[in-house]
This record gives sequence, C-alpha cells and structure tokens, in this order.
Amino acid sequence: MKPIQNGVPSLKVGLFGIGLDTYWEQFDGLEDRLTGYIHLAEQQLQQFGAEVINIGLIDNTDKAFNAGHQFREADVDLIFLYVTTYALSSTVLPVVKRAGVPVIILNLSPSAAIDYTSFNQMNNRTQMTGEWLSYCAPCTVPEIANVFKRAGIPFHQVTGMLTDDPIAWTAIEEWIDAAKVAHILAHNRLGLMGNYYGGMLDIYTNLTLQCSTFGGHMEIIEVDELSAIRSSITGQEVEEKIKEFVEKFDVQADCQEIEIRKAAKTSVALDKLVSKYKLGSMAYYHKGTGNPENEETMSSVILGNSLLTANGIPVAGEYEVKNAQAMKIMDSFAAGGSFTEYYAMDFTDDVVLMGHDGPCHPGIAEGKIKVKPLQVYHGKTGSGLSVEMSVKHGKVTLLSVVETADGKIEFLVAEAESVAGPILEIGNTNSRYRFPAGARPFVEQWNAAGPAHHCAIGTGHLASKIKKLGQLLGVKIIQIS
Repeated sequence: MKPIQNGVPSLKVGLFGIGLDTYWEQFDGLEDRLTGYIHLAEQQLQQFGAEVINIGLIDNTDKAFNAGHQFREADVDLIFLYVTTYALSSTVLPVVKRAGVPVIILNLSPSAAIDYTSFNQMNNRTQMTGEWLSYCAPCTVPEIANVFKRAGIPFHQVTGMLTDDPIAWTAIEEWIDAAKVAHILAHNRLGLMGNYYGGMLDIYTNLTLQCSTFGGHMEIIEVDELSAIRSSITGQEVEEKIKEFVEKFDVQADCQEIEIRKAAKTSVALDKLVSKYKLGSMAYYHKGTGNPENEETMSSVILGNSLLTANGIPVAGEYEVKNAQAMKIMDSFAAGGSFTEYYAMDFTDDVVLMGHDGPCHPGIAEGKIKVKPLQVYHGKTGSGLSVEMSVKHGKVTLLSVVETADGKIEFLVAEAESVAGPILEIGNTNSRYRFPAGARPFVEQWNAAGPAHHCAIGTGHLASKIKKLGQLLGVKIIQIS
C-alpha cells in the first residue's frame, strides 16, 4: 500500500533496465557495468521526490513477466525504461503491458562519446565489442518503439547522457512533476456547490467527461449545508479567523466590522465544509435570492475562498468546473492558480489586462492583498468585501481546460510576463500581461481555440510540464506562442 501524504497516496515510479543475457558470458564485466548505470539512474530519480521501485536489469522473458507483476503489485504510476544496451523487445513488452501505466524510454549514453582513440587501441576485439555494447542504447530503441506502436502502447522518450546532461535530466524531472500532478488529480475531490451562472453557455461541462479524463471524485454540495454550518460557528472561532484575515490581508480602513465578521464566520464554515468532504478543490455559485440566510452566506465567501485557494484548495467562482480543474493543475505544479479572464486591452503598452472578481490566490500576489468593500457585486446578488491584487511580476502561464465540440478535453496554454503598470483599482484581482506575439495576435489566437472566457493564471513558464501532463492523460495541448 502506498504511504499517504496529505490524504493522497505518494507517487511511485518504476525503473527497470534491459539487456541480453547471452552477452554476460561473452563479455566480462558488462552485466555489472550496466547494472551500475541503473543504480545511478535510481539515485538521480530519487532526488526528484518520488518513491522509486527499481526492478533492476531485465535480460530474458521470464524476468520480464515477473517484473510486470512486481510493478503492478507495487501500484506504480509511471515506468522509466532504461535501455542500457541492445535487448530483445520480448523482454520489454510483457513488463509494460502488464503494468499498464505510462512509460518513458530512457535512451541515455554513459558519456558524451566513446573515447575512439583508446577504444581503437584495444588489442582484444571481444573486449572492444563489450565496450561498444555499453554504449549501444540507441540500437534497440527503434525496435521497442515499433512494438509499442503495433501494440497500441503510448510511449515517450528522453535521449541524452546518464551524467552531466541537464537537458535530459530536466526533461526527466518534468515527467515526474507531471506524473505527480496527474496523481493528485486522480485522487482529487472536487466540490460542486450551488449551480451554474445562468446563461454562461461556455462554462457548462460534462462532469462525467471531467472524471473520466482526470479521475478523482465530484461531491455535489448544497449551499444550505454551508449556511447550516455557518449558523453554528462560535464567537471565538470568528475572532481567530479575523486575526488570520489581518495577518494575511491588507484590510482597508473603510471595511465595516460587521462585514469582516460575516466574512470570518463564513470562512470558518468553509473550512469545516472542506474538511468534512476532504475537498481538494471547489467550484461554486449561488444567488441566494429569496433566502436571506443563503444570500448572506454567498455574499461573504470571497475572503474564505481566497484563503482556501492559498492553502492548496483552489476555488473557482461562477461554478466554472473546467477552471477549477485548471487551477488545481497550476496549484499542483506549485505555481499558484488564480481565476482570471480578459478585463481590457491596452494598445498603448501592448498588454492585456486580465483579472476577476471573487477569490484570488494570495500566494502569487505582488505584495499584500487588499480587502475592499463593494457596494455591489457586478452581475451578482449582494454586496460585501472583496479582494484586490496583481499577480507577481515576472514569468506567468495561462491554462484553460477546454471542452471540445466532439466531447474531448484539451489544454490551451500560453506563456507571458506579468508587468508593472496601472491597474483598475476596483476591488478585483487584475494584472497586466505581455505576450511574445503581442496583445492583438495573442487575443485572436487564444479566442480561435474556443476556450471558455475563464482561465487559470500561475507563476513561472510551465508549458513544457503541462505538455507532458497532457501526454500522460491523453489530452491534446495547444500552445499559443
């Protein structure tokens, strides 16, 4: 059984090398040398934060069958197949087919090149052949790829060197990071509280499609339950939450105490609701019209939902399920993941202004988040406290989870820069983003891909990792450059 971390079993990756047992009697020391390569790879993989199940060197069909069973019993999430030398594809297919998880072929040479001078000065051609075979990893990769293609097994490759190759090992680390996110999504509990914002046809989604693509579980939650929990919150709990507000936010002087207390009460209730259902993310929206208790609850959720978002439980407003998934992906990559949409375009500075009302991600804010009172929540019922922030200046990535006309999921991604400059100080999150292609081409290309009008924003340039996640999940990726 996998050890549990934060309610989710830890990631396990399988590692095995391949060789040909006929070689061992022919070439002294070759088997030990190749086994040493596998141990070096294991040590490096362990540094990337995954538990490594190393099966060792598989050199015949009997071992291949056993290795497949071992990986299956260990419940690995991903397999690294280290091609150390030429090997028969019959020593590979039983392993990978039985394990039934994504496979990454490691085509890693022991060094940058053979020392041709020393090699050609060897006076024993058997030793020469043994030396060559220790560099012969590329030889069998086409054979393996052919068999995988014909068997309908998706595979991915990393080509490079075992040591002193940051390109190869960065790619390998990204595969592990992507596998971690896929693993988190597969165990995530997404709370759905309330209902869609009426008329936003672009945000409606097929919940079964979401579960079949990402895994996890969706918990349907009534707003009435949150209101009921809220009614039982004690004064002491409210005071403790207010202290947290003051610590985490820059609460403006014009915020009324009654509104702060309402928000604190709701925030405590949200914490208890999340704990009850073991939620890892949430999408919500509810007018509360005709029910004063529910209206007060839903008009005071922004601060509490912002704190949840900062604590690894991203919350998407307007019941935007697809964007809750996008935010969870970004957060699982340790990049934040805040709710955003177009706000305006600045053709003078060639930037796109993007933001949103409702909860934000304090962990990726430029400075401390301001809490401001709003007399009206535009397009929504009620009034109360809201948050205002800009995303940290520097590299950012936009991600949209898109549902297509033919009932599939796609990732739409773009890398940009969050830049300094004037924002709209209206009590919402908003930032200025500069895109490599320029504001006008970016907007047209992004729109042409047909996403919903919401997306998730995170810090750093993550397109390479998101592409790998998409490949693990079987999701098409569109990158706007």
